[in-house]
Amino acid sequence: MNEPMRSGAPRARVSVANLRDIGGWHTNDGRVVRRGLLFRSAALGGLADDGVEFFERLRIRTVYDLRTEPERVARPDRMPDGIEHVVIDVLADSSSAPPAQLIQVIGDPKAAEALFAEGRAVRLFEGTYRELVRLPSALGGYRRFFSDIARQEHRPALFHCTTGKDRAGWAAASMLMLLGVSDTDVMQEYMLTNEELLPLLQPVFDGFAAAGGDPELLRPVLGVEEGYLQASIDEMRERFGTIESYFNNGLHIDRATREAIRSAYTTSASSA
Repeated sequence: MNEPMRSGAPRARVSVANLRDIGGWHTNDGRVVRRGLLFRSAALGGLADDGVEFFERLRIRTVYDLRTEPERVARPDRMPDGIEHVVIDVLADSSSAPPAQLIQVIGDPKAAEALFAEGRAVRLFEGTYRELVRLPSALGGYRRFFSDIARQEHRPALFHCTTGKDRAGWAAASMLMLLGVSDTDVMQEYMLTNEELLPLLQPVFDGFAAAGGDPELLRPVLGVEEGYLQASIDEMRERFGTIESYFNNGLHIDRATREAIRSAYTTSASSA
């Protein structure tokens, strides 16, 4: 197992949650995922003035917003001027995706109990992670995302959903798998969300408890579990067989574009 190289960019702990560079991971062919080109995070609605300066230092050219329209309306992104903002609603074709319902239920213990209690949260999220692989909106949305970031004019780029863990989680995982990062390290990168995000959400847990809810009910909702990402990986392999086939036959991203992504986002270990 390789440890991620997480020193390639400064951190904005307060105003941008769950933010990290997905670079630094070693690939199976001895290369390393470049740092400073692709970042993931939670939504940017709380971006403070110091956070704006932070993004300017990262030289972000494009932000990909994977959220639904109600999520975007409730908390619009805040970004420095001149950054391209691309909306890609990957769950547009889903009728009951729990990631898009977080804003409504985390402040309502009764609604959360009805939706997430007795193991329903895990089942719902595993179902949604499968949808991220098979929904037409997801296939079309991720096709746009990967086609864009293959081109230099969109880099460096940042992608996010509401908490930066589910829709963004699959984007990061499938990217790393395409680049040749091992399944073990892909899962490790995914699980970093529990370290990066959950401590910042303690006020949400406290407020939920104060309103009469059980904070433990929120842990599988606001955090991540290996079974969630594994559901996406299983769906991908059941439908397409390999990550190459997923990109080729699911996302319709041709070989030349896939090779352009690998060339742009990996480098020799000696150059990392």
